[in-house]
Amino acid sequence: MILIALSTGIDYVVGLKLQSETVKKKRNYLLALSLIFNLGMLGFFKYYNFFVESWIDAWAMSGVKMHVSTMQIVLPVGISFYTFQTLSYTIDVYRKKLTPTKNFINFATFVAFFPQLVAGPIERATNLLPQFSVKRIFNLERAKSGIHLIIWGLFKKIVIADSCATYVNAIFDNYQEVNTLTLLMGAVYFAFQIYGDFSGYSDIAIGTARLFGFELMQNFNYPYFSRDVAEFWRRWHISLSTWFRDYLYIPLGGSRTTKNKQIRNVFIIFLVSGFWHGANWTFIIWGALHALFFIPLLIGKKNRKNINQVSENGVIPSFREFMDMLITFTLVTLAWVFFRADNSTVACHYIKRLVSNLNFNIEYLSIERYSIEILVLIGIFILFEWFHKHVEHPFLGRVKWLKIVGVIIMILTLGVYSNHLEFIYFQF
Repeated sequence: MILIALSTGIDYVVGLKLQSETVKKKRNYLLALSLIFNLGMLGFFKYYNFFVESWIDAWAMSGVKMHVSTMQIVLPVGISFYTFQTLSYTIDVYRKKLTPTKNFINFATFVAFFPQLVAGPIERATNLLPQFSVKRIFNLERAKSGIHLIIWGLFKKIVIADSCATYVNAIFDNYQEVNTLTLLMGAVYFAFQIYGDFSGYSDIAIGTARLFGFELMQNFNYPYFSRDVAEFWRRWHISLSTWFRDYLYIPLGGSRTTKNKQIRNVFIIFLVSGFWHGANWTFIIWGALHALFFIPLLIGKKNRKNINQVSENGVIPSFREFMDMLITFTLVTLAWVFFRADNSTVACHYIKRLVSNLNFNIEYLSIERYSIEILVLIGIFILFEWFHKHVEHPFLGRVKWLKIVGVIIMILTLGVYSNHLEFIYFQF
């Protein structure tokens, strides 16, 4: 509470000072104050122990034992999200793309807006802040749309993500004892767990905000139908990827520079993105893998090849589109193993066993045999998304009420309620 209050107060004052200050050097100092405070606060609470422990491990590799105690720092909820949100405000004011607000209540509400505070979307002040100054009138159609998004988000989280989590946890906890098929399914289940979990939260947040008359930015756009990794990142966690594009990638030179510098910029973006997710080498490796997947597209000038929606004018994808989606999903899922694993050693051993033992017999786990129910649910989920990929959610178009009732019944009968699983991105 104190941290978000400090961040709010400092950036509110900095914004006003930037508006009135005309001396470039003083404006730079004001921007630096916001950057140092917000990034310093984020770095201390999120990465202090990581750097200390990495320093000790580095010396240990050379035979020197160090005994440095680390503080058990509790990560404040939502700090990665609201620090980026306030930073975007300060930077936009500095760039003179936004006029700072003089209404402190509006600004504080923008920073701590409850639907998306703890896990995004990371809103821009240019979009959300002006909405607090507009008189809101209840709109029935908007309210219905918000409720539909909440229902769909709950289905993603409670039915898809939490059902997959049961198997993911069992497989990753016993990865040394299971075969290739089990490990493969564990990786695929996690791909749908994290997608259902995170995009489900975003849908609930956007829907809740819409009930109050606010429009938040879209955060996911059917990413698993992407035909290359570049398209995937235009559709996955859009608020974060566009934040890094606008406030880091473009200032570094973006694509308007030499090819070597473009490659450097891509690596910086993905490594920082991985590090943003957490103080663990697994996230950094995850980011590095996505950079390696992206670089060939950049070199071949194919990173903007797939801009439109897949199979835009047809129901069934072409063979080429299907193979492109399958290859992209495989690469993304491979990287997800590092994201999910406790450490990089576990991730490497997991992948080594995945490609080495080549045993595809169906196995029984301590929980139960692979339930056909999970595969059926994932299949239904994929079909739902495929046939509605051109709209915001599946409750638009024909037989709307039939789909709504069917999804609610699945939430009530197939949802996982006993494990009390938090949203994955609450830890970031």
